Amino acid sequence: MPMSVFPTDDLETRPTTLPDTLEGVRGIDLHLHSTASDGKLSPAELADLCHARGLTHVALTDHDTIEGVVEAQARCRHHGINLMTAAELSCQWRGIGIHIVALLPQGASRNFESGLEILARARELRSREIAHRLEKVGLADGLAKARREAGSERPLGRPDFAAALVTAGVVADTKTAFKRYLGAGKRGDVKMHWPELATVVGWIRETGGVAVVAHPLRYGMTRRKRDLLFSAFIDAGGEAAELVSGYQNPDTTHDLARQLDFHGLYGSIGSDFHYPGGPLSPGTISPPPRSHVKPVWCHPALRRFACGE
Repeated sequence: MPMSVFPTDDLETRPTTLPDTLEGVRGIDLHLHSTASDGKLSPAELADLCHARGLTHVALTDHDTIEGVVEAQARCRHHGINLMTAAELSCQWRGIGIHIVALLPQGASRNFESGLEILARARELRSREIAHRLEKVGLADGLAKARREAGSERPLGRPDFAAALVTAGVVADTKTAFKRYLGAGKRGDVKMHWPELATVVGWIRETGGVAVVAHPLRYGMTRRKRDLLFSAFIDAGGEAAELVSGYQNPDTTHDLARQLDFHGLYGSIGSDFHYPGGPLSPGTISPPPRSHVKPVWCHPALRRFACGE
């Protein structure tokens, strides 16, 4: 058994049991970000907003870190919210950058934390490479400018460089920054430093967690290529994927549900919330369709999180 750094089952509250279906589910969001990575709210402020939004079960999934969990957990206890230790880990598969949500009901083991150290070093190298590439489109001293946008010493992400491009007047808004320079396959989409998919899934499995493919519809893949990704993910020990991430087209979501059911993957849901004032708030997602896909909280490892036992 891995050493439990931030265990889920020592909560002082007993949250309501989650349903055994995805359809019509309320009060749960398993994909949220704070200032520990590229979110705009502190972990405590995020917990306050989750409480105001009526959420009962959440996961803080900052990029390649669990630094915000202690603060969020303390405030979630105060509100009676069941918080699971989690992180959104960066990796690559066939040269494509993929994000894997690590749901960690037993907390983080030493080996998992060693993996986070590897990712932190990779993120630093990646930031330097992104800055170098963006110099060629007019963002001089890009690393320092992205750091100013971040406002702290946390690891930098592409949203920080997007904000720097906007502030420097290179683009009009962050949407354009991603469309031209930072989105999948663009100049600033640097993934060569990330570990392989199987390595990251192995870290999650070793610590008693559940690996979840984050927002599988956002990688620009054909359905066939998504099938190949899911097969490789399953071979590595992965067991779930996000059926709904924020707002999605209903027809596309129905088709994704059929795909997850075919592969026998559990389904997760989350808003991928980053900042107030945008289109998404904690708990704001497209309605999950009726399907045979089992909710990820029905996984045996997540029983205590789902039931508050």
